[in-house]
Amino acid sequence: DLEKEQLKTLKKVVKHFENGLPLRDLAQVIEILNLCAEKTNEQEAFTEPLCELIKLCGLPFQKKKLSDEVSYSVAVSKSIAQLGYLMRVPSSQVRIQICKCVVSFYNTEPPRKLLSGYQPTSANYKIQMAELGGLAETLVLSLALVENQLTEKLWVLKALQHLSSSGVNCRLMMKAQAASRLCLYLNGVDPSGQLVFRSSEILWNLLENTSKEEVVNQLSSLECVHALKEVFVDLLMHGFRHYDRQLRNDLLVIATLLAENPAAPMIESGFAKLLIVLATLAEVKIPNPLVKGLKLTYSYEDFEMKKLLFNVIGVLSKDPCAIQLLSENDVMPALLYYVKPNQKPGFHDWSAAQYEELQLHAIAILASVAPLLVDKYLSCQANTLLLLFLEWCIGQDPFFGQGNSFHGTGGRGNKLAQMRYSLRVLRSVVSLYDDAVNINLCDQGAVSQLLDMLKYAANKSKEKEDAILLEIQADILFLLSALCENDLHRKELFSYEGVDILIPFIQMDPKKLYSGLGHNCLLFSALDCLWSCVIGCYIAEDYFLEKQGIFLLLDLLALKQKNLCNIILGILVEFCDNPKTTSHISTWRGEKDQTAANLLIQLWRQEELDLGVKRDRYGRIVDTKRPIASSFQKQQEIIPMPANCPSFAIMEITENTRAKLYSLLCKLGFENLSGLSAKDFVTLAIIRRYIDFKVAEVWSELCAELKEEFRPVESDEEALKVISEIPEDTGKMIAALQTEVLESQHHQEIQEEENTYIKIQAIHKQRQMVNKSWENFLTRTSNYEALKKAKRLQEKSIEASRSKLKTQNGALHSTDIKGLGTTVSNPR
Repeated sequence: DLEKEQLKTLKKVVKHFENGLPLRDLAQVIEILNLCAEKTNEQEAFTEPLCELIKLCGLPFQKKKLSDEVSYSVAVSKSIAQLGYLMRVPSSQVRIQICKCVVSFYNTEPPRKLLSGYQPTSANYKIQMAELGGLAETLVLSLALVENQLTEKLWVLKALQHLSSSGVNCRLMMKAQAASRLCLYLNGVDPSGQLVFRSSEILWNLLENTSKEEVVNQLSSLECVHALKEVFVDLLMHGFRHYDRQLRNDLLVIATLLAENPAAPMIESGFAKLLIVLATLAEVKIPNPLVKGLKLTYSYEDFEMKKLLFNVIGVLSKDPCAIQLLSENDVMPALLYYVKPNQKPGFHDWSAAQYEELQLHAIAILASVAPLLVDKYLSCQANTLLLLFLEWCIGQDPFFGQGNSFHGTGGRGNKLAQMRYSLRVLRSVVSLYDDAVNINLCDQGAVSQLLDMLKYAANKSKEKEDAILLEIQADILFLLSALCENDLHRKELFSYEGVDILIPFIQMDPKKLYSGLGHNCLLFSALDCLWSCVIGCYIAEDYFLEKQGIFLLLDLLALKQKNLCNIILGILVEFCDNPKTTSHISTWRGEKDQTAANLLIQLWRQEELDLGVKRDRYGRIVDTKRPIASSFQKQQEIIPMPANCPSFAIMEITENTRAKLYSLLCKLGFENLSGLSAKDFVTLAIIRRYIDFKVAEVWSELCAELKEEFRPVESDEEALKVISEIPEDTGKMIAALQTEVLESQHHQEIQEEENTYIKIQAIHKQRQMVNKSWENFLTRTSNYEALKKAKRLQEKSIEASRSKLKTQNGALHSTDIKGLGTTVSNPR
């Protein structure tokens, strides 16, 4: 009778709260739920009222005050968490009702009826409380309870699918190893297909809302990869619906993410081989038992799968363990299948746009695969195919690229996208510096063809510069550099035509270097090409000199851009082996008639400033013991090094431009350098003794290393003492010479100042005399008495100037001018 009364009371409770549970009563209702759950284990009659009470929890909660949501938040979150714990009840009906209740949290429809004096809670309130209570984690753990009950499992997955739309819930689910649990259930029996669909949807949400690496790590067990492979194969072989193909592609993306993880057993499980065979199936047309009976269509989903499979090959190419698979399964001929001129309306029922996208994708992947399979690359005559394809790219054959994919960027209406990716393939294999590859290329006239392509791209760039054209030009310059670097014959092939093409690159407007399009990279590629293709070939060097190339390099050097200076100085040093070069350097004049020597010394001073070398305000040596040591160098402790390891003093040479500047000034000679100031001569005195100072640094390191591990004998110690004193004496001598130069300059400046002052005095005196003469003139014209006095003085002066001796028969001439009406001399 007690049980009947309890069931009757439960019905009354359900009836009373049929329009929703008030927040203040929720905790008590959950207590009743727990009691019912305990009763259910003994009496099946309590199952139905338990389900009815759970259903009430799915209705919007009721609040009396606006503050109730915050006030009861802890109690509500715990109550919702209890719903998850009720999954322990061994009743299919109860478990399904709990999942339906969770799904109803996401129902945004307002309630039809309300309790008198109450309002429904906000639409997202239950979702937030579920996050706070950790319901998602509990439901993931409950999957183990419903492992063998398909209907219940599907309902749990449906609830998790809704919950996984939140980042908070996804993180809770990951704590319960949701990714690996879901993957293991993928290949369970399910005629409806919901199992795979809902599981993959949850996996996608986990990938988007949590750490991708963490999800991949959970999926990287052999069991998970096997399960994923089996489901993928099933959908591939038996999935004919549009929905099945989409789901297959989703799983393929997840497989690609797994392939990026070296710890995932993609090869051991055979999944990697399957994907490679699928990727090459249409191109090599060799039957394979792995995909026997497979028929691919030309639907959009199969097109997407094809691109994803190409992408998998690119991912696997980064794994050294997969190289053997790529070689055995004809990946190279399959990718090279697309290295041929495009035709219309397309290939094998792909549209022209689809074929172009597959073509560009395949060539892009080829750039990753080719360096790994060089033997296959050569056996398939890939160099020949690429050169022919590149010839088509610059040819006049009509072609209108679609340019509507990632790889097709910039290729609409032209062949630039095909050209760009083909050059990337050549770049990837040529950069291996494999003699067989490079000889094969050059034997087919690659140098001449690359020069033609460079001219083509340069002319296109004049019409409209963009990043893709600049990249194409930079890649061609790199290819020429790599092919010609150590081969005199190839440099001769490059010489005249190549230098004519290089000159405009070196004349580039400096403002373009900051455009962001890639001019900087292009200029560096041109300088590298100059170094590799011109230097060492006298024909090319002389022609470059004739085209005033050294002047252009010095113009670039005068920009004083640190990233450019190092390579330009290196080129100039190499060029100085040609005896004609030094006269060109000496002849150059920059802005304000600057000479090359002055420019090089300015660069030296700037380099020392950047290195923190100590100098006084006149540029003189401060530290006579270590005159050229940088601040970083002084901070380094002496560490004993093996004989085959260069010390820090030696390594420092390669890390700045001082050695190159010294070499250039040595080539020019330290005497008779024009355009230098006293400050320049002060710096030049240091540069001149650079090698001596550097040798002294090495000796200093040697002495310090010896004292760390050995105690030299008396004679050796004396010798080391003498050697260590030499650099200090040299430093003091150079410092004295610098002071002498400055004093001489100071004396010269004082002498010039005195001479200037004398000139100023003479000019001032002359000006005073002119002013006085003018004042006298004004007095004579305005004062008659002054005029008469001036007249008398004039007459006395004339009289005094006459000879006192009377000449015989000499005529006397009057000094007065008759009819004179002015007080000044006759202007005629």
